[in-house]
Amino acid sequence: MWAQMRETVIAAFPQAPAAPKDIDALLKDVEARYVTDAHHSLSIEGYRVTATLIEKIRDGIWNPDGDEKDRATRDAMAARGYFETHNLVKRDLVQVIRGENAGTVFRNALPGWYQALFSPSVQAGILKASDLAGYRNDQVFIRGALHVPVSKEAVRDCMPVLFDLLETETEPRVRAVLGHFLFVHIHPYMDGNGRLARFLMNLMLVPAGHVWTVIPVERRSEYMEALEQASSYANIAPFARFVAELAGQQAKQPLPRPC
Repeated sequence: MWAQMRETVIAAFPQAPAAPKDIDALLKDVEARYVTDAHHSLSIEGYRVTATLIEKIRDGIWNPDGDEKDRATRDAMAARGYFETHNLVKRDLVQVIRGENAGTVFRNALPGWYQALFSPSVQAGILKASDLAGYRNDQVFIRGALHVPVSKEAVRDCMPVLFDLLETETEPRVRAVLGHFLFVHIHPYMDGNGRLARFLMNLMLVPAGHVWTVIPVERRSEYMEALEQASSYANIAPFARFVAELAGQQAKQPLPRPC
């Protein structure tokens, strides 16, 4: 699939103008887009979060034992996990910018990302610690999709191949598009696959000179349909064009802060 889709991605997705040189400026830009990114990424998955809650968690003034509105709910714990994972991804972006292989960085970082994403939910008693142990141990189905992710046994064969492909690929835009697509195609975890795939996408895009790209919740249907085209019909072009369009638009103008 990677070999068949690679040239289509390159044709649909323009190269970045230049790789970033100022790490501090890059991280400042990523941070400036954080609240908007967290709101949209969590909302795509059905969580109900506000920009205010996201900012409270980011700024360390969120108190689950205080304000009734801030109690340890599933949504708030998801927002806390997103914040902790985002901090890890920023650390990993720096490694890639400094010359480390992006695929290797992702291979080594993924278990920590997954743990960070859901550890607050474990601490709040929403999930069991055993739920975070390795890849999924059951079959999953994607609501409204023809595509059925691979079996739990096949996950353990597919993920090392995905890591290898990310390590050997020379085009960041291919790593971003196909990395995101194949990660959700495999669906290695019971939950969190979409958020992790979007983090993966930006780990590949940002060090190459693209901006941190947010997929708006308002375009969720288009996003899911593009992924469905790739999974069920081997047509990666809609997804490549979709991500390229968003990256280009947001390079000119970031999405506004959500209400």
